Amino acid sequence: MTKTAAADRAGTAVALEPIVLPSDQDATGRTLGEREIELVSEAIRTGTLTSTKGNFVKRLEKAFAEKLGVPYAFACASGTAAIHAAISAIDPEPGDEIITTPITDMGALTPILYQTAIPVFADVDPNTLNVTAGTIEPMISGRTRAIVVTHLFGNPCEMGPILELAAKHNLPVIEDSAQAFQAEWDERPSGAMGTIGCFSLQQGKHMTCGEGGIVTTRDEALARRMFLFVNKCWGYGDAAPDHYYIALNSRLTELQGAVALSQLEKLDACVANRRQTAAELTRRIKGVRGIRPFYESPRARNVYWKYCLIVDSNVVPDGAVGLAARLKARGISSAPRYIQKPAFQCEIFRERRTFGKSQFPFNLARPEAIDYDPSRYPGTFTGLEHTLVLPWNENYSAEHVDYIATSLEEVMNEL
Repeated sequence: MTKTAAADRAGTAVALEPIVLPSDQDATGRTLGEREIELVSEAIRTGTLTSTKGNFVKRLEKAFAEKLGVPYAFACASGTAAIHAAISAIDPEPGDEIITTPITDMGALTPILYQTAIPVFADVDPNTLNVTAGTIEPMISGRTRAIVVTHLFGNPCEMGPILELAAKHNLPVIEDSAQAFQAEWDERPSGAMGTIGCFSLQQGKHMTCGEGGIVTTRDEALARRMFLFVNKCWGYGDAAPDHYYIALNSRLTELQGAVALSQLEKLDACVANRRQTAAELTRRIKGVRGIRPFYESPRARNVYWKYCLIVDSNVVPDGAVGLAARLKARGISSAPRYIQKPAFQCEIFRERRTFGKSQFPFNLARPEAIDYDPSRYPGTFTGLEHTLVLPWNENYSAEHVDYIATSLEEVMNEL
């Protein structure tokens, strides 16, 4: 336990002893170890490193599908490739619209443009930064082809109302579960509730092989299209295979498959520790004036890719930015706002920079679909302004949580 003024029963101030927090960018915050080395060595000894001939990626796909409770899972080169495979499977016409969130990685948006569709941004709940049925519904038009929901930070969207809305309009739902391995809504896992699930195996995710992704579905026809898309649309196993439509090579290698397979074996323990340590931080900061955790529905189970706070700028000078600076002085790196601006304010959308000077497919869009006036997104701007994202990973211990909690308590007391 770290020494703190709050914990000093004698009433004498005791300086907080700085500690170094584990980082998911290196071995301190990752579970990579001997099991991964064992499986990678086994893959190398086979001499087969392509997934079209090897077995490690196939084993990963089978095990992941079984864990999620779906019949189909396909590994691919990145989380972006997973989204791209999903959008390709939906097969929009040029100018069709796909509703999504403005608070996401650009890798979840550019595949929509590459498939000639228009990303239409729904506002978010400022207490979660997630889209909701209420923010999605006004964006639905006669051109809407699909809905993408992002379970941000591992906190699942309120999927019940979203799925009801999608069914009412006969729209497929793509779950971006890159940050939400084993998150649940009404005891149903993320990536298995909607039409297609998309996962990322990037360095900082719950399980990693450096870069990689997985797409999942229950739909046989969509599964076929996603399998083909990952494989340059070559019909492996067909009686007379051909390249059936335009697609890329988005395959995962056997080396990555071996690492990811080992990581999957550790996923339950990883998620359990993240939940346990996050629960302790929530308990510790309850009642601390000026900060509060993101809202979590009692119907949801968060998996804490990161731990998010809402910062009251009436209490903290400079709000989330000011609190981040004070925590940094104590060795705790954090991210005020998460992203500096909504996706639609990035140059790709602001200037419509796509293919040469064509502005395609924006030149096919309805004016309302590409109206990014801030007044349409009050939840987005309010939420970003007050959000502070704390680092989190599966190697946090009680000591690390105590250090973060005590630092927050002391900073807020000073203010």
